[in-house]
Amino acid sequence: MASITSVILEAADPTAAQRFYTDAFGLDTQVRVRAGETPTTGFRGFTLSLTVSQPATVNGLIDSALEAGASTVKPAKKSFWGYGGVVQAPDGALWKIASSAKKDTGPATRQIDQVVLLLGVEDMAASKQFYVGRGLVVGKSYGRKYTEFATPPNSVKLALYGRRALAKDAGVAPDGTGSHRLVIEGDGGPFTDPDGFVWETASR
Repeated sequence: MASITSVILEAADPTAAQRFYTDAFGLDTQVRVRAGETPTTGFRGFTLSLTVSQPATVNGLIDSALEAGASTVKPAKKSFWGYGGVVQAPDGALWKIASSAKKDTGPATRQIDQVVLLLGVEDMAASKQFYVGRGLVVGKSYGRKYTEFATPPNSVKLALYGRRALAKDAGVAPDGTGSHRLVIEGDGGPFTDPDGFVWETASR
C-alpha cells in the first residue's frame, strides 16, 4: 500500500517555520520544511488537518499555534460534524484542528490522532483514478465530493476534496495561482498528479 511518510512545506525561513510546527503542534517527522520562495498567490490548493479526541485538545493546540505566530481563519466552534477551527501558520499553510466529539471526556492533552493532507482537486473521478493507479487504496468515497485513502499506521492520511469546497471549508477564497509550495514524500513517487501536486520518493 502506497503511503505518505511526510509532508514537506516550502518557506522563506525554513528554520523558523520548522520551529513553529514543533512548538505549536509537536510535529517533527510528519511535517518538514525546506527553503523555497516560489511565487504563489491566494489559496494554495490544500489544507492540513489535525484530528484529536475532544474539544479541549482542539482549543489547546489552537492556542499553542496562535502563541507561536499563527493567525485565526475560523474560530473554533461546534458544528454538525463535531468541533474545530482553522488557523494559518506563519508560512501560509492552512491548518484545521478538529474533533468529532462535541463534549470533553477528560483533561486536555496534546495527543494528535491523525495528520491529514487534503488536496483540492478539479476532477475528483480523474484524481481518484490516478491515485488508485499509483497503489493507493480507497478507504472512503462519496461520489465526486470526497475521497479518503486507507492509511498505514504512523503515516499521513491523504484525502481528496473539490477545490472550491475545500477552500470554503477552510474559510478562504478558492482563487489562487502559482506553486502549491508543497511536496509529498512517500513510497509511491516520484510523480506529479493531475492537479500539479508533486510527490518525491521518501528518503530512507
